[in-house]
Amino acid sequence: MTNYIAPIHPTTPVRILEFVGGAGSVGTATLVGVRIQRQVVDYALRRRSLLADVYAGRVDVAEVCDANPYLLRAAKFHGRGSEVTCPICRKEQLTLVSWVYGDGLGPVAGSARTPEELARLAETREEFTVHVVEVCRSCSWNHLVQSYVLGHAPAPTRRRTGTRRTAAE
Repeated sequence: MTNYIAPIHPTTPVRILEFVGGAGSVGTATLVGVRIQRQVVDYALRRRSLLADVYAGRVDVAEVCDANPYLLRAAKFHGRGSEVTCPICRKEQLTLVSWVYGDGLGPVAGSARTPEELARLAETREEFTVHVVEVCRSCSWNHLVQSYVLGHAPAPTRRRTGTRRTAAE
């Protein structure tokens, strides 16, 4: 008998959804566009494990409440509110910030984007990765919630046609 971990997500692609709930919540999602998310990775288990370590005293609060000023500024101007209260300070709702990374993005790579901007980028650019980070603007808690791929699949490279070579050549 072979033991393995089965995938928890269906293999069929899902539509772009603006993630309104936080990690581990049963939040709602609203359709922002019709482009397809691929290779979705959810970090809820890692988040839950980290919070258990914080609550047990194995990890200091200062280690997890370390959002840099650029992330906090991005949360203020590009973030979307969620229905989840900060698990550390419990003072305010978390803000979700989407960061984009990819070779074909040029100067846009490494910046925060709104869901509307993500939909536009997905229509016009080749594949790029989106990282969704939850941030508390009060205590600076931050954690990666989800990552996925958007954009057009890269054009297939043409195979060379012509003379075939053998291994002896």
